[in-house]
Amino acid sequence: MAMPTFTMRQLLEAGVHFGHHTRRWNPKMKPYLFGVRNGVHIIDLTKTVPLLEQALLQVRQVVSNGGRVLFVGTKAAAAERIADAAKRCGQYYVNHRWLGGMITNWQTISASIKRLRELDDRLKGDVVGLTKKEQLDLTRERDKLERSLGGIKEMGGTPDMLFIIDTNKEAIAVQEARKRGIPIVAVLDSNSDPDGVDYPIPGNDDAIRAVSLYCELLSGAVLDGIRAEIAASGGDVGELSEPPADEVPAADTDGAGAEASPAE
Repeated sequence: MAMPTFTMRQLLEAGVHFGHHTRRWNPKMKPYLFGVRNGVHIIDLTKTVPLLEQALLQVRQVVSNGGRVLFVGTKAAAAERIADAAKRCGQYYVNHRWLGGMITNWQTISASIKRLRELDDRLKGDVVGLTKKEQLDLTRERDKLERSLGGIKEMGGTPDMLFIIDTNKEAIAVQEARKRGIPIVAVLDSNSDPDGVDYPIPGNDDAIRAVSLYCELLSGAVLDGIRAEIAASGGDVGELSEPPADEVPAADTDGAGAEASPAE
């Protein structure tokens, strides 16, 4: 078993060190900032490296104890990558819109998930007797529920940890996790509020290369935690369909020095 590894060079090539323009910063992020270049805050990667390593270890620990991790990222730069990373390691995700109560009112969310399953079964089965309009209405309802709940349909209860890209956009998720005492791993850009985040990862939360790197590392940590859980129970770790890579491939350097524009 091996935890995913990364290098300072990979973080630089992915643009992790580029924050937002100084006019958009949150003063609470000052301890994680190195300085300013061309009006843009530069994130201190000497702080990011150990904090990212700590976050990966905590994710692995939660999963090795049988916990569930919920990947959250609904902004355009993160949505697809969040879903892919969660699916890769058999975890759960929200990448369309955070519905209020996803953690604090699980009973209501469970009812919506039940409805989603009923619609799936209805539309996959015999639709004789339904008009085209009725079929279309059911399909639209199913698709709407799938976008919001498809990533947590099999979660079976509240998660044991959240991994969040952009705590500003996912503020409701942060509030609900704090209310339930669920630990949070989150990427914090220079305009983020670190309050309430248990395991901060100071870094760019807009650049596609940076988001891809975080997701790859987190999914690798989850897979290593699963391997540890299987090994502890006497199972065969070879049963995993995709073992974690020893090292994440280096990011493409083309245009990595440019600051990503906000996705919203």
